[in-house]
Amino acid sequence: MIEAAVRQGFRVFALTEHMPRDEDVDLYPEEIEASQTPADLSTTFDAYYHEARRLQEAYASQIKILIGFESDWIRPSSETLIEDLRQKYAFDLFVGSVHHLNTIAIDFDRPLYEKARHTVGGTDEDAFVAYFDAQLDMLQRLKPPIVGHFDLIRLRSDDPNVDFRTFPRVWDKIVRNLEFVVQYGGVVEINSAALRKGMHDPYPNRRIVEVFIGLGGRLTLSDDSHATDQVGQNYHRLVGYLRDLGVTEIYYFDVGTADVGGVPTLCMQRRFLRASYAPG
Repeated sequence: MIEAAVRQGFRVFALTEHMPRDEDVDLYPEEIEASQTPADLSTTFDAYYHEARRLQEAYASQIKILIGFESDWIRPSSETLIEDLRQKYAFDLFVGSVHHLNTIAIDFDRPLYEKARHTVGGTDEDAFVAYFDAQLDMLQRLKPPIVGHFDLIRLRSDDPNVDFRTFPRVWDKIVRNLEFVVQYGGVVEINSAALRKGMHDPYPNRRIVEVFIGLGGRLTLSDDSHATDQVGQNYHRLVGYLRDLGVTEIYYFDVGTADVGGVPTLCMQRRFLRASYAPG
């Protein structure tokens, strides 16, 4: 993946492996099928971290690599698991995300989404309300520097291209969450994975982005790549999407100079949006 990023001309590239989950009930069907355990996930994550640090050094002359993780906010005890992870490893950043409702995955497939939706009332609107409430809980407890796939909940819903404004109580919660992100200084990713999965807009959809930029919110780009052929995928479409919304600048994270304690500081850099994007 690093070599794919280098070929495309990336100057900074963040690796954010999913954090390990610590309960059997949280395993995804594909993990169960592979006979994996939570201990296996922890072992895999540890291997990821150390390999990422090796690559960070090996490719330092070609690209700046930031090392982090993507959180799974499943239940209140997730906060302890996340903080333990941050204590154990020296991460450059992390992404705050929600992938579950009432401990049931919402993004794996339609049957699991329907099961999760049933536990919160049975309709998409109920699922949306529960999701954005869970997201607020995550935001308030973690204050993540990057908010991942803000409206992931629409992926398996009846209408993945839903206009959330048709559900006033959902829309109020969306605006509330965006206001909180701006308040604590978080950055929302524009995530191209939604385009890869057939949706019209990336995450978050254009109505959400309009509100966020109106609040003075800051945006960054993400391909959410899980394979080498997904690195930078659909970034050319992201440029057009953002320009249509009047966005002229984006932000990316960088590791700055060490502070007096010798610890590198995480900073944000602003870049003006180019008129086009063409992979190298």
